[in-house]
Amino acid sequence: MYITTGLYLIYLFLPLILLLVGSFGEVWTNTLLPRGITNQWYLELWMDSSFRRAFTVSMKVVLATIAGCTLIAVPLSYAIYRGKSRGVKICTRIVFLLPIAVPPVVLAFGFILVFSSDVLPWLGSIWLLIAGHVVLTLPYLLNTLVNDIRHIQLEELELVSETLGASFRHRFFDIFVPLIRHSLASGLITVAALSIGEFQLSNLVSGFLSRTYPVVLLQAFYGATGFACAATVILLVIALSAAFSGAWTARSTSRVRKS
Repeated sequence: MYITTGLYLIYLFLPLILLLVGSFGEVWTNTLLPRGITNQWYLELWMDSSFRRAFTVSMKVVLATIAGCTLIAVPLSYAIYRGKSRGVKICTRIVFLLPIAVPPVVLAFGFILVFSSDVLPWLGSIWLLIAGHVVLTLPYLLNTLVNDIRHIQLEELELVSETLGASFRHRFFDIFVPLIRHSLASGLITVAALSIGEFQLSNLVSGFLSRTYPVVLLQAFYGATGFACAATVILLVIALSAAFSGAWTARSTSRVRKS
C-alpha cells in the first residue's frame, strides 16, 4: 500500500517539480534536467504584453463569472430547496450532471454555431466567454449550496420567522443568505479555480483581444521551454491558491457548524 501511494505521489508531483525546475533553467534541450540557473524567463514573462493582457482578461472573466454564478445560484438553490414537484427534481439532476453530460468542447461548438451568425455576431467577445464560464461552473456552485442547505434546518427557521410576521424578502435576505455565506464562499472559490484553468471553451470562443491566460500559455509551448515553464508555474500558483483557499473555507465552515 505504501509503495503504491509513493509511486502515485511521484507520478503526480514529478511533472510539477520539473516545471518549477525548468522555469529557472537556462537551457533545456533533449535532457531530463535543464542546464544553468536563471530568472530571465520570469522577467520576460512580466515584460510580455500578450501575457499581461491575457492575465487581465482572465481576472475579468473570473470576477464576472463569480458575480454571474452568485446572482443565479443563490435564488435558484432556494427555489430548488422549496420545490416539491418531480419536475423540479429532474431539472436539478440535469443541471448537476451538466459538466459531465456536456463537455466544454461541445458547448464551445454550439456557441460557434449560434453566435457566429449575422443575427447574433458575438463570437470572440468577452461577454460570450463569460457566459460560457458561467454555464460550466454554475453546477458546481449550485451543487455545493443545495447539499449544504439540507443541513442548516432552514425550514424550521423560516417557519418561526413567518409566524413572527417576517415577509419573504426578510426571510430570504436576513435568514437564508447569511446561513449559506460560508458555503457560498467555498463554492465561489471552486468556481474561480475552474474558471482560471478553463481552456477548451476559451480556446474556441475567445477572440484575439479576449484570450485568457491558458490560451496564450499553449502558444508559449511552441517557443522557449523555460518561458513556457515559468508561465505554467504562475498559472499553477494561482490555481493552487484558489484550491487551498477553498479547502480552508470549507474547514472553517465545518468548524462553525460544529460549534
